Amino acid sequence: MKISASIYSDKSRSLKEVVEDLVQHQVELLHVDCNDDLSVFEDINHIRSWCDLPIDLHIITLDPKKYFDYLRETPVEYVTFQFEDLKVPLVIPSDISGKKGLAVITPTCVSVFEAYSDFDFILIMATIPGQSGGKFDTINFSKIRQFRKQFPDKSIHVDGGVNGEVSFILRNMGVSSSVSGSYLFNAPSIGHALMNLTKREVESEFVIKDFMIPFDECPIVQQFDLSIQTILQAIENGNMGFCIVVDETENFKGLISNADVRKGMLRNLDDLNKINVAELINSNPITINENDTVVSMLKRIKSCPFPIMYLPVLDNVGKSTGIVNFVNLIKAEL
Repeated sequence: MKISASIYSDKSRSLKEVVEDLVQHQVELLHVDCNDDLSVFEDINHIRSWCDLPIDLHIITLDPKKYFDYLRETPVEYVTFQFEDLKVPLVIPSDISGKKGLAVITPTCVSVFEAYSDFDFILIMATIPGQSGGKFDTINFSKIRQFRKQFPDKSIHVDGGVNGEVSFILRNMGVSSSVSGSYLFNAPSIGHALMNLTKREVESEFVIKDFMIPFDECPIVQQFDLSIQTILQAIENGNMGFCIVVDETENFKGLISNADVRKGMLRNLDDLNKINVAELINSNPITINENDTVVSMLKRIKSCPFPIMYLPVLDNVGKSTGIVNFVNLIKAEL
């Protein structure tokens, strides 16, 4: 996940000093907020003379058209328009270069992106736009999951309340870029903040149920309905490489992975009808409680002598409530 540094969040230094500091610390993107102010293009031109870092421009305006000529004259790598301020459908001319994004605030449903399916990414505003230092609203975790499911080929960017822990969770959810402002500049140094935003170990304010894949989105097979067909169909539909097995009251009974099915087939190659589906269940996998913190989850993973790809999530009485999947995090670390 790339870190996009919000350049106007540092009020104590000149823009040139801020940019040079960010360049020195190898920030990937420079985030430029434009609240209907064309003078930002003067700043962008200055930045272009100081460095070659990609510009991540977020525009809030009632009249996007007045920005088109400026974007032609001063191209940026990423340009985003705020959805809630649009009075008419936004059509960005094809001769304007760079990736196009649509920004939405927390109350706005991500389904509005359907009208902008030719855009490259969505920018989810996890706090109030223009207010630095806000707290990340956990409802945006579900919005990220919803968008990923609805638009699997589009990128997700997040702005607002991104600290070290939120950054870890966002990476795990497959977010491409996160904007950091006050957290980045209020730390003892930019380098210190960047280390917190990119390292794997973080302090915890959130618990597992805040960001897990919830039960109703998991690949589930009822214990009474176990068969090779239902198992394979659940694994195929879930696209996670496993399915969870529960009883009729959603008590967790175990999970079945692709590997478990493969081993069962190898044991019965002479007659696949002899496969005992109950024997495919891993009834004692590593699990996590929905009220555990990110730190406790990381400690649990580190204590395991084998790699963990996913963690079934249980409540205090052993009911299955979700899953934490680490596929996106592993991809982000490569």
